[in-house]
Amino acid sequence: MRTTLFATSLLALAIAAPSVQAHQAGDIIVRAGAITVQTKENTSGVKGDRGTLSTLGDIGGKASISNDTQLGLNFAYMVTDHWGIELLAATPFSHDVKISGTGAPTVADGKLGSFKHLPPTLSAVYYPLDSKSAFQPYVGAGINYTWFFDESVSSDAKTRGFDGMKIKNSWGWAAQVGADYMLTDKLMLNAQIRYIDIDTTAYASHSTLGRAKVDVDVEPLVYMVGLGYKF
Repeated sequence: MRTTLFATSLLALAIAAPSVQAHQAGDIIVRAGAITVQTKENTSGVKGDRGTLSTLGDIGGKASISNDTQLGLNFAYMVTDHWGIELLAATPFSHDVKISGTGAPTVADGKLGSFKHLPPTLSAVYYPLDSKSAFQPYVGAGINYTWFFDESVSSDAKTRGFDGMKIKNSWGWAAQVGADYMLTDKLMLNAQIRYIDIDTTAYASHSTLGRAKVDVDVEPLVYMVGLGYKF
C-alpha cells in the first residue's frame, strides 16, 4: 500500500512540474519529514547461548519487530549538477520485540521487550535530469550503521524470568529511490523510499536458565515524505 502511494506521488509530481531552477553543483539541501521504518524481519530460531538454555540448542520460533514513525532528516551536498552526497538521520526509532512459536512457549513466547535505534546512512545519489527541470527523481546507494540502545525487558518477560536484553550494532548497505519537486527555486516537496540491510543478533538473559539469542535480518523498507530547502 505504501509503495503504491509512493509511486502515485512521484507521477503526480512529474506531471505538475513547472520550470524553475533545480539542483546545481555546490547546493546544500536539507530535507525533513515523517519517516517510517517498516520491518521485514527474517530470523533464525531462538537458540540457547549460555547456561541451561545452551543445552536445549535451537528451540525454534521467531522474533518479530514492530514498525515506527519518527522525524526524518536528510542533509545533501551537490558535488556536480547530477551527483550528490547525502546523509540520512532521524530522531530515535522505538520498537517492540515479540517471540512466538518456540518449543518452550511458557518461558520464551510473548513480548520480550523494546529498544531504540538510530540508522545514519551515507549515500552517493544520482539525479539524471537537467537542472532546469523542477521534477528531480534520483537513485542512490551507500552504507548504513545502525546503533541499538535503550534495550529493556517487558514486565511480562520479567515475570517469566528474563532480566536483560542486548542487541548488537550493525553495518550494512542501503539503496534508495526518490524525487524532489521544486515549489520555488529554494523550497521543494520530497518523497523517498529506501531499503536498508540490517543484520544483527539479539540476546536475552534469564535469571536462572542462562541466555538465549536470535539472529535477525531486519531488512526494513524506509519511507519518507516531507519538505526540503536548498541553500
